[in-house]
Amino acid sequence: MHADPLATVDTPRASGLLRTPLHALHLRRGARMVPFSGYDMPLHYPAGLLKEHLHTRANAGLFDVSHMGQIALAADDPAEAARALEALIPADIVGLKPGRQRYGLLTDAAGGIRDDLMVGNLGDRLVLVVNAANKAADLAHLRAYLPAAVTATALDRALIALQGPKAEAALARIAPQVAAMRFMDAAEVPILGHACLVTRSGYTGEDGFEISLPDVAAEAVAEALLADAAVMPIGLGARDLLRLEAGLCLHGADIGPDTSPVEAGLAWAIPSVRRIGGARAGGFPGDARILAEIAAGPSRRRVGLRPEGRSPVRAGAPLFAEEAGTEPVGTVTSGGFGPSLGAPAAMAMLPVALGTDGTRVFAEVRGQRLPVRVVPLPFVPAGFKRGRI
Repeated sequence: MHADPLATVDTPRASGLLRTPLHALHLRRGARMVPFSGYDMPLHYPAGLLKEHLHTRANAGLFDVSHMGQIALAADDPAEAARALEALIPADIVGLKPGRQRYGLLTDAAGGIRDDLMVGNLGDRLVLVVNAANKAADLAHLRAYLPAAVTATALDRALIALQGPKAEAALARIAPQVAAMRFMDAAEVPILGHACLVTRSGYTGEDGFEISLPDVAAEAVAEALLADAAVMPIGLGARDLLRLEAGLCLHGADIGPDTSPVEAGLAWAIPSVRRIGGARAGGFPGDARILAEIAAGPSRRRVGLRPEGRSPVRAGAPLFAEEAGTEPVGTVTSGGFGPSLGAPAAMAMLPVALGTDGTRVFAEVRGQRLPVRVVPLPFVPAGFKRGRI
């Protein structure tokens, strides 16, 4: 999810940027602010991107993600909202139990990915978290295609993420209930007297939480978390490299309308109940293409790449099967230097024949062809807190 601050920072402009409820906190803590998805957002703080990144991997990092879209779906019969959303998303929403969250994809008629999102079931309503750049379009899409009995409401709330191996201990200091939560649990939790929605999830590959809360509560909760020596504020720059190391997709780069879920390596998000032979097979936009690719395999797929040298290979670099090749066979979709790896890493779309682990291809960087090898994803193993569902 989430757009790439290193690759798609908006052109700076003097005015017109929106501010999150934590804007004053970012300024107090010396953040370097940049325009991003229409908001004035922290790229990094004085500690710098490298320290922020490594601190999150070892301790806990606090991220302001209030620019993301939050949407509630409700109906007199909550089951009707779940059925209606299933008509737009190839996931098992009907089977999503109250108190649980699931990753999903809004697909289009051609089998491409309109957006990727999280869906939480709170019993009386579904809550979606969508990408910042797509939130207006997603809301309009939902309102256009959901039945009249299902309402889609944009939620005006702050959103913060606490990520890292010490995230549980830090959050449990002010919200003890979260210690019992498992990966992908969703619960309404009071924090400092405010009604919050907490999910045990995130975008770094580490254990952690996302906290949706009233705007007026955001600064107090953030400061309470930052009072813990294990917690450091983290900007968008480190966030992007953390998700790259975790092998997580970035909409608008690794995935988009020109990418199918199967090509993107996201077929795991399409359960058997929605596949051929399942009880609720198909019935979502682009189902013919997507189900055919699940059955027969796609012509290309997302892969991990490790450059053989120290030079990063960044998004947009063309890939060639041979060092002297004339026709590109693919394109790097995300890339940079992985601080946890101590080495560069990238992701790309390649033909299946070239996507086997160990295959050597060549990336063109500043007029030179640099050798890179296909490797398994993720680059850094996930640290999620698993548990029985």
